[in-house]
Amino acid sequence: MIENIRQSIKSWAEDDRPREKLLLKGKRSLSDAELIAILIGSGSRELSAVDLSKQILASVNNNLNELSKLTIEELMQFRGIGEAKAISIASALELGRRRPTEDTSVSHIKTSRDAFEWMKHLFLDLQHEEFWILLLSRSNKPLEKYLVSKGGVTGTIADTRIIFKKAILAQASSIILFHNHPSGNLKPSGADIQLTRKLTETGRIVDITVVDHIIIADGDYYSFADEGKL
Repeated sequence: MIENIRQSIKSWAEDDRPREKLLLKGKRSLSDAELIAILIGSGSRELSAVDLSKQILASVNNNLNELSKLTIEELMQFRGIGEAKAISIASALELGRRRPTEDTSVSHIKTSRDAFEWMKHLFLDLQHEEFWILLLSRSNKPLEKYLVSKGGVTGTIADTRIIFKKAILAQASSIILFHNHPSGNLKPSGADIQLTRKLTETGRIVDITVVDHIIIADGDYYSFADEGKL
């Protein structure tokens, strides 16, 4: 029976083949273009869904990381990709980005590397700055991570009141600050240094220790604690 199904695939529209290939051979058998073709469902008048997907991938040198950086508007520049299809592609890539979650083998944060490994997935592919906090128990066990703010390419605002209100409500004993530099430059700016000092001093007043401030860029990090800047 399976052989009859395989033979019949040859007569089906090309747009339908990736779905059937997935059912027959499993998801790992599909190429990136075939997986995207399933997402978009149909192509344009000139191209099948698979060929359109190949065209999109070719525009980013077949690099899925680069594809994930395309905006909805940029995806819609391809003939045959409307808003709904662009959103489908962007949503699937975002799910893929979120899949490598924190390293749960690390039950307690002992070093800056532990903290970086726990949070780094949140900053993959970001083209703008985001400011996060990781709330810790008295034994340095992660309690919760929280997005404080996000902004443009050059900066974001971290509100002291929001940060410590969240920490107090979670009954955190300490916090670690995180933000990224889309430019790829790990060196802290003057504003980064000033903010770190302000938050550290506030933490002393409310008895919540700022353990570290970690800057993330291009898969690497800078630790204020390791550099003796706290």
